[in-house]
Amino acid sequence: MRVIASFMKEIKNILIAFDEAQKQGKKTALATVVHVEGSSYRRAGARMLITEDGRLTGAISGGCLEGDALRKALLVMMQQKSMLVTYDTMDEDDATLGIGLGCNGIIQVLIEPIDLATENNPIAFLKEITAQRQSSVLVTLFSLQDKKNPQPGTCLLLKQDGSITGKVPFLQDILVQDARTAFEQQSISFKNYVTEKESYTAFIEFLKPPISLIIIGAGNDVMPLVQMAGILGWESTVVDGRPNYAKKERFTSACQVLVAKPENVLDQLTIDDQTVFLLMTHNYNYDLAMLRALVSKEVVYVGSLGPRKKLDRMLKELADEGITLSEKQRSMIYGPVGLDIGAETPEEIALSILAEIKAVLVNKQGQSLRSASEEIHARSLSTIEQVRIKI
Repeated sequence: MRVIASFMKEIKNILIAFDEAQKQGKKTALATVVHVEGSSYRRAGARMLITEDGRLTGAISGGCLEGDALRKALLVMMQQKSMLVTYDTMDEDDATLGIGLGCNGIIQVLIEPIDLATENNPIAFLKEITAQRQSSVLVTLFSLQDKKNPQPGTCLLLKQDGSITGKVPFLQDILVQDARTAFEQQSISFKNYVTEKESYTAFIEFLKPPISLIIIGAGNDVMPLVQMAGILGWESTVVDGRPNYAKKERFTSACQVLVAKPENVLDQLTIDDQTVFLLMTHNYNYDLAMLRALVSKEVVYVGSLGPRKKLDRMLKELADEGITLSEKQRSMIYGPVGLDIGAETPEEIALSILAEIKAVLVNKQGQSLRSASEEIHARSLSTIEQVRIKI
């Protein structure tokens, strides 16, 4: 399984910026990193909305490509024709961009004009992705071998409910099949479809909904967690049995604030493979009741705030009740919660907790990158598979 980057916050910010641009009658274009060979600051799937007056939302690099992409996007808006741009940063002496890039890769960026008269325009696809909390696969098609060819762009969407949006002449069946494979494997892939006359490359992108952070507890130490989660684009829910604590005005960044007894909490929540829980009420009995309810659910992460002996005591009480946890159930519980970064303040503790959650969800160890024996992004993630098809 390939590591999937989370671009949902960027996509949502792009949609907000697009709606504002529409109100002001401004032309827009969408730049998408569709392939990277070597290293770069952003990976395939990074997006940036560009308006005709130069406003940029999102990013396709660390800031080194944006200026040139803006100039190219203005041409795309004027011609209403998509363009594939190649940025080769492997030659450090190459001054064509006028700046030191500090990267070592070849970056393919597709720039598409946004025309609302076209039903399946890129923004329409992005809006459909975010309309519901479900995973999806988005296909972006481009001509890598001959950039003068038409650049189909964002063209097909497969959603978790099985629905398909978009129609691609002569490639529809194979694109749908490959999109379904990407969904099953929860992976990204690059395919080059070759016919007798031409070839098109597809960036097939699996997209998950944002992380849903359920925080059981509404004390003051939860506030920085909610704020930082908001910055990351996670969806947070704060739950507590005390109405004087669980108030929306105390947690303005939270998507939802619930007042509930522990036995009623899960009935009010939707749990999927992006849902994680934190037990932070500082009330032993409430945390125990929630843990009792959670161990019977397929949850990927439950963090328990407090010393190890507190968690051990809760697990012993469950065992005394006849609730014996399997190895899989025990592996989902993290206590004491967080990575060991020497955290002391509520803000530092929040940082350590969120870092651990992110590491767990992408199956990483949370070590210092300088200690890593492998590259940050495996070169295999950029491999383009050649597929010959007959029409």
